[in-house]
Amino acid sequence: MGTRPKTPPLTDLTALGQAAECLKALAHPHRLRIVQMLLRGRYTVGEVAAACGIASPMASEHLRLMQRCGFLACDKEGRNAYYRVTEPHLKDIMACVEARFGSAAG
Repeated sequence: MGTRPKTPPLTDLTALGQAAECLKALAHPHRLRIVQMLLRGRYTVGEVAAACGIASPMASEHLRLMQRCGFLACDKEGRNAYYRVTEPHLKDIMACVEARFGSAAG
């Protein structure tokens, strides 16, 4: 009889619940597009809205949601607010999404 190789312990359910909540914040096509953009640089709400083809208030709501999850930060410079990625793992998450679903613009 063989024995199973040792595997690392499973992640605590509380931590997995937190992960699920944060992943829900990404579970929208516009939010994924926003993350793609912000991984390339800082953008204002207006720039995000234009790139996504949505109204500025909707872009603001998407940005605020991801900011509350700790994925993004907002830097105020004069009258402009620039959003940027603060969660380094978003790059890896987006790499998985792009590898699985493609990265061609559409």
